[in-house]
Amino acid sequence: MRKILVIGGSRYFGKHLVTLARDAGDEVTVLNRGSAAPPPGVGRLVADRDDEGQLLAALGGRTFDTVVDQVCYTPRQAALARKVFAGRTARYVMTSTMEVHDPAPPTAEARAYAEGKRRAEAVLGGPGEGDDPFGFVAVRTAHVLGGGREEFTGRLAHYVGRIAAGTPVDVHEAPYATSFVHHHEIARFLRWAAGQSFTGTVDAASHGALDVRALSALVAERVGRPARFRVVQPGAPASPFSFDRDYALDNGPSTELGYRFGRVADWLPGAIGETAAALGI
Repeated sequence: MRKILVIGGSRYFGKHLVTLARDAGDEVTVLNRGSAAPPPGVGRLVADRDDEGQLLAALGGRTFDTVVDQVCYTPRQAALARKVFAGRTARYVMTSTMEVHDPAPPTAEARAYAEGKRRAEAVLGGPGEGDDPFGFVAVRTAHVLGGGREEFTGRLAHYVGRIAAGTPVDVHEAPYATSFVHHHEIARFLRWAAGQSFTGTVDAASHGALDVRALSALVAERVGRPARFRVVQPGAPASPFSFDRDYALDNGPSTELGYRFGRVADWLPGAIGETAAALGI
């Protein structure tokens, strides 16, 4: 049995991670601001992760085998975590994003998000004064889909709604393929990574990258209407998952470490169906 602390863990695949670890026999605690109670059998600590005093008071003398940080977005948050959890955990797993690979995020918000994650990784995994405080892993997740209304970003719903209504999907002239992972699969991967010994960065994606037109074809098959497209001018915004640049993930290193990912083709039709049902389509 491992002692795992999940920072965040109150929604989407964070909730799946918490229940999966609990059901596997781990002693699980969540730390968040108290907006949602954890499931039965899971411990709870309430604190603002940006407040050092609150963190220290909530943690007390507790130690953990692994911390899984679901909500680290900035280098400041990373620096505080590195300081507070030094000596409290042997392993620190940060849920990062494939956007750190993006060579040209299209908006200021996207650039800030990618840079914040990139710099947070560097702080948690970089050299500090003395020895490293813990073994660090950054899990760079593919685009997470599935779960119907649980998928709070609304990106898959964007396609289902547009194609069902006959509204064109905005695409680049020659869109690149991108990487996806099911919300249950990324929870399983994070729980697996929490118990391993490797460190550094690792990509997490299901097998089989898709471009926006292939994704739209699957949606069209489910909703029973053909997908319509509108090609945007270079530099203009497009629908989510349409990319004019390549940064699809390579899950080969994760596979070599011993994790077996599923295939997008096996779960995406079901995820599309869940989203359509949630929208009443």
